[in-house]
Amino acid sequence: MLAGDTHQSPHAKDSRCRCRLSKNEVVEPRPINRPIAMILHVDMDAFYASIEQRDRPELIGRPVIVGGSPEGRGVVAAASYAVRAFGVHSAMPVRTALQLCPQAIVLPVRMAHYAAVSRQIREIFFRYTPLVEPLSLDEAFLDVSGCEPLFGPPEQIARSIKRQIWEETRLVASVGVAPNKFLAKIASDLEKPDALVVVDPQRILEFLQPLPVNRLWGVGKVTDRSLQRFGVRTIGELRNLPLDTLRQIFGDTGEHFWRLARGLDDRPVVPDRVAKSISHETTFATDVNETDTLRACLLELTEQVARRLRRHQHQGRTVQLKLRYADFRTITRSRTLSRPTDSTEELWQAASDLLSAAWSPAPENPRSAVRLLGMGISGFVAERPVQRLLFDDPDEELHAKQQRLDRVADAVRDRFGATSLKRGGTLQPGKRDEPAG
Repeated sequence: MLAGDTHQSPHAKDSRCRCRLSKNEVVEPRPINRPIAMILHVDMDAFYASIEQRDRPELIGRPVIVGGSPEGRGVVAAASYAVRAFGVHSAMPVRTALQLCPQAIVLPVRMAHYAAVSRQIREIFFRYTPLVEPLSLDEAFLDVSGCEPLFGPPEQIARSIKRQIWEETRLVASVGVAPNKFLAKIASDLEKPDALVVVDPQRILEFLQPLPVNRLWGVGKVTDRSLQRFGVRTIGELRNLPLDTLRQIFGDTGEHFWRLARGLDDRPVVPDRVAKSISHETTFATDVNETDTLRACLLELTEQVARRLRRHQHQGRTVQLKLRYADFRTITRSRTLSRPTDSTEELWQAASDLLSAAWSPAPENPRSAVRLLGMGISGFVAERPVQRLLFDDPDEELHAKQQRLDRVADAVRDRFGATSLKRGGTLQPGKRDEPAG
């Protein structure tokens, strides 16, 4: 857990609010039995300024402004939390910001650098779901519905993403977890920085009730003043206004406000691209210098990658191995297979060969111990049905048998949990006589 994480409420799993509207009919949300979508909104905290402070540690804790020149008409692109305490915010003229905080350090925008870091963070998202909708360099929506058998509940996924972003970039993210995009975005902004806020699907109205009405999308200063004339300052108070009244005041936008006040938002997460690779990696609590331990971990990573391939109906050709040593040296190795596959066994053979070629234990050299191990697959093609050959081919028969076994294993794990079934090779040395599930 990262410092500053918060947990608002537990998840509900058996109901969801829904509403249908026409011009002449209003149906209040009511619980129905159907799977609940779960959306993450990940928002990097003071992104540009935090990157500058990471790259220049002497700036940590100091008032930092990233923006244009104060001599011209430059504006603030990002402000560290230390300078925000003086009232400085993005889009403010830099000259005005320096009047509020004369001791602020103004740095030029390095957009190409920020974009590169953003891509690094986005690749972390794609380890969990292909449904990633970037809103800007520093925020994105992720649809993690149905990912629980692979990665655990949505809150656990959010914590894992926050942890991996910190471990790999030394940057802090705030995450909102909720049944839709509107609620997830509100949640991520409530307890910045370094927040994790979960909206209970059964307590949506309670969650929204006390929030100021300007939290709603589309409620700016002018609309806020209009609502205050009707005594509306909170989302709960807005919800008490009849739909007809909101339509009279705001036209069709009134229905938009009516729906948001009830936590209703049916917009899907729309990815801007298809994931080009699937990968998993793990950072060891203690550096590893034993072959059996690394091979067991690599097999477990391979099973996770292969399962995601099959879940998304992909097959891949290029297997990648990633090693980070105790001294933080990082190497990658890859092998392209003769044909695309989603077979755990075939991917494991390739990954195992890469590990054997790239690393060997050296107890006398602590620097050769492994800190991080990763495995991935790229070169996707859509899954294709296996064609029966006119003449029996032992290799094809074996491949078909492996596919059937993989799908049976997937079904067992989907029903009973990701840890319900393990290969003997994934058990750590010294634990192989224990039940595997």
